[in-house]
Amino acid sequence: MNNQIKRGMHGAVVKDKAGGCCCQVGRGSEAITNAIETSPSVLAKKPGTVYEGMVLLSGGAFLMGTEDREGFPADGEGPVREVGVDPFYISPYAVTNAEFAAFVTDTGYRTDAEQWGWSYVFHLYVTKESEKDVRSAARNTPWWWVVEGANWRCPEGSGSHIGERMNHPVVHISWNDAAAYCTWSGTRLLSEAEWEFAARGGLVQKRYPWGDLLKPDGEHRCNIWQGKFPYKNNASDGYETTAPVDAFSPNGYGLYNMVGNVWEWCSDWFSPYSPVQDVRINPQGPSSGKARSTRGGSYLCHKSYCNRYRVAARSSNSPDSSAGNMGFRVGATFQ
Repeated sequence: MNNQIKRGMHGAVVKDKAGGCCCQVGRGSEAITNAIETSPSVLAKKPGTVYEGMVLLSGGAFLMGTEDREGFPADGEGPVREVGVDPFYISPYAVTNAEFAAFVTDTGYRTDAEQWGWSYVFHLYVTKESEKDVRSAARNTPWWWVVEGANWRCPEGSGSHIGERMNHPVVHISWNDAAAYCTWSGTRLLSEAEWEFAARGGLVQKRYPWGDLLKPDGEHRCNIWQGKFPYKNNASDGYETTAPVDAFSPNGYGLYNMVGNVWEWCSDWFSPYSPVQDVRINPQGPSSGKARSTRGGSYLCHKSYCNRYRVAARSSNSPDSSAGNMGFRVGATFQ
């Protein structure tokens, strides 16, 4: 691994490792969309293939981005622009610990966190056993602690395990790890445009996958920080850390936890001034960069700090970075 790479955490600097237009969506897309008729999504019916259980989205044009007063213009959330995507498959859920374990059992794969020997753990969740393993805190985000031995198997460090969390999203996953899983499973990561199209669930320019109110009728719709960040999480949504991947109600496309729970890696290189703002058909982001895009926010997001559990919100991290709130979801190209 390149010794010059810094494993950043949302802007943290850490020590180097030693050693409104009409939009066409592709030549065949109109016929495919018509074949799917009026249904925005259908469950794939190809048992025994990577598509089994996935959702087929018909694609089309949508308004991507936001100029929401709660947004972060510096992240490149806007301007609002019409973008088109071709039909694609998407998993209803983030990849679980059980699914990732099957991958590791089959291949012997070791994650970046395992190879580096450490990962970021939120300070409140470091186990008693792993307090001795804390090396440092991230400079700009001191609630993130560098914990030796923290990885997908031991999310909070020594003494933690995933035995009762097999249906929770796998965490401490880098972009490299997610890409390796996709290669093994015959899937791929979603582009940011595909991800946002899916997260919106057919709604137009709404703040969340279910509408503009965070808690309609007082009901929690996602797993985010409840309380005073970063000192007290009262877990009034039912979960202090990750929730099962099928927790809460799905969006209009039958997709669960598109915001909150864990950050989800996308295929794009990140730039707030990327071609995502210019290319209007299947945009893919810039051809190179230093960080990969992430979407959706996590169980640690709170309005007072992160506020990126909105469908148009964006963030990024270096491809080998991992933390206790970083996971992924897979998709596949329609064929």
